[in-house]
Amino acid sequence: MFSNDTPIGHCSFSSKASDGQRPPLHLFLLEKGLNRAQVIAELKLPFSLFLALRYLKPKRTFLSIITLISVLGVMLGVTVLILVISVMTGFDRELRQKVIDFDAHILVSTEDILHDWRTLKAKIDNTQGVVATAPYIQGPVIVEFQNRRLAPLMRGVDPAQEDRVIPLTKFIKYGKLDLEGDSTVLGVELARKLEIHVGDKLTVYSPGNLGQILDSIKKLENAKGEEKKVVDELRDVILPKELTVAGIFETGHYLHDSEFLLVPIYVGQELYGLGNGLHGITVRTDNPYSAERVKQAIQQFLEPPEYAQTWIDMNHQFFEAVRLERTVMFFLLFFIVVVAAFGIMSTLITVTVQKRREIGIMKALGANIAQIIWVFLGQGTIVGLFGTLTGLALGMTLIRYRNQFSHWLASTLHIEIFPREVYQFSSIPAEVIPRDVAIICISAFFICSLAALIPAYFAARLDPVKALRYE
Repeated sequence: MFSNDTPIGHCSFSSKASDGQRPPLHLFLLEKGLNRAQVIAELKLPFSLFLALRYLKPKRTFLSIITLISVLGVMLGVTVLILVISVMTGFDRELRQKVIDFDAHILVSTEDILHDWRTLKAKIDNTQGVVATAPYIQGPVIVEFQNRRLAPLMRGVDPAQEDRVIPLTKFIKYGKLDLEGDSTVLGVELARKLEIHVGDKLTVYSPGNLGQILDSIKKLENAKGEEKKVVDELRDVILPKELTVAGIFETGHYLHDSEFLLVPIYVGQELYGLGNGLHGITVRTDNPYSAERVKQAIQQFLEPPEYAQTWIDMNHQFFEAVRLERTVMFFLLFFIVVVAAFGIMSTLITVTVQKRREIGIMKALGANIAQIIWVFLGQGTIVGLFGTLTGLALGMTLIRYRNQFSHWLASTLHIEIFPREVYQFSSIPAEVIPRDVAIICISAFFICSLAALIPAYFAARLDPVKALRYE
């Protein structure tokens, strides 16, 4: 035992710790300015943890500022990673849902014209997992309204059958789903570009119209003596179709709203010269995510050039682009954590240089290599743990109030994160996947701990004789 006024030199203790006991390091603690009561209180903690916490106490020095910046860097990196990955996961989920809502789960088509489509449709209807089917015609056309021309995709449908495959009625924003007679229903973005409204007349040109016109013009240029005959042929060209806009739909998917024009199936057959033929059959399954299994069953009775595609097959490149973007964003943003880890490393390297004498004293008093390593490794793990936990808390808070934060940015800084005219989202989508959050937090903590291991190793290898040579 020793009292507060006991001279340091009068304390008797062994220079080496006995097995299973702490090394007699209270002399080092007394030298650091602690009295006997403080030493007894502090030694209740493991020695390495006590020193790690003590070295982290702010002293308004340059090192303390660097430590604070490192903590903020880890916190910011974890926060941004959790926020961005969750938003992109929600974005991918919403896009998939919008595709499922407006696209058939399976599309059975052919490279030519499907003539005996009724027999094929009956076979598909009897396939297990199929809920409904409908015939369709789809292809590019040119539309014109008041000298404004665009080239959307025309989809010829039977509204009664199609509504069981794709619930078109729920997407109608203006007018109604009336495809009886020469009428059409088009996407809201397509209508905006054409500046067309319900009740207006829209002129539709099919590829057949243009091909016949071009052939007749070439004949007119090459056969000067047969102008009258060519002009007569030109009159026989199928005239463009004039359709009345019965309704305007909005799916929330920009591609669908800007590219699709719905017409009665007989109009599609007429524009493409298909007679009673079709381009294919749309299929709705009981579960969109089991569409691949149903597709395999349908393919058993298809004959080339007939083929089947699921909604995932048709949008594979789009989904892959979103997935790749999510992965790239993860690695790019993770560099924030890596930079913060380098800050931790540089701070601890500086600490080992500044604490060279103290490390020498600790080793001389009996501290082993593991204890010295844990002094500095403990600093890195504490900084990493604190930064990770605060980043997790802040990230989850921002996800909870993401829409309010977005509105604040839009009103204050005039920055729109998800422009509605592009993404068609009423709110910012987000989905928190526990596995992703765990990967982010564990990775950040591991990187910070790894960054502390290098300076801790160099500190443990310090020779106490050299460290105390000039003391």
